[in-house]
Amino acid sequence: MFTGIVAAVGNITSVKPLEGGSFAGVRLEVDAGPLGLADVALGDSIAINGACMTVVEKTGSSFTVDVSRESLSKTVGLEAPGEVNLEKALTLAERLGGHLVSGHVDGLGTVHSFEPVGESRELVIDAPRELGKFLAYKGSVVVNGVSLTVNRVEDIEAGCRFSINLIPHTIEVTTLKHLKAGSKVNLEIDLIARYVERMLSAQK
Repeated sequence: MFTGIVAAVGNITSVKPLEGGSFAGVRLEVDAGPLGLADVALGDSIAINGACMTVVEKTGSSFTVDVSRESLSKTVGLEAPGEVNLEKALTLAERLGGHLVSGHVDGLGTVHSFEPVGESRELVIDAPRELGKFLAYKGSVVVNGVSLTVNRVEDIEAGCRFSINLIPHTIEVTTLKHLKAGSKVNLEIDLIARYVERMLSAQK
């Protein structure tokens, strides 16, 4: 489990194909940047751009994960070198500053616009239709591993459009600063909303 509070911006420095032909995944080497790895062991989980990955190798300042072809097909930001949002798995001794996050990407969104509004910026994202029922005014959503609050939501012909207000601090300490219209983003819907929908559908 995670909180969606990004602990550091790291950098994917190497992407190497795993054995197995075109159906195989890749092995990523990630420079953890300011993310401390002293308490990270092999087999521990780290969220990379919101996707939970298992550490298979570790050095002093970097770690390695294997990403399956299935995960690559369902996410963005893990297929090439570049900056990524990082968060270590939650412990019971930590504050839950964001919201409960599983690290399982539910779908890809597309940035509709990303414009300044006063001292902040408004991020507007188009989500797939199947995720629209999980998005609510003042509800929680994870975008590229960042826990955020939905400020507006509307159903559109192509799916669901929602907006988020990003304060300067969030822009400064995450990779969201690089987004622009047309960018693809990893989305994870609220865990509680997921279970509520399941319970209601089961009753029917």
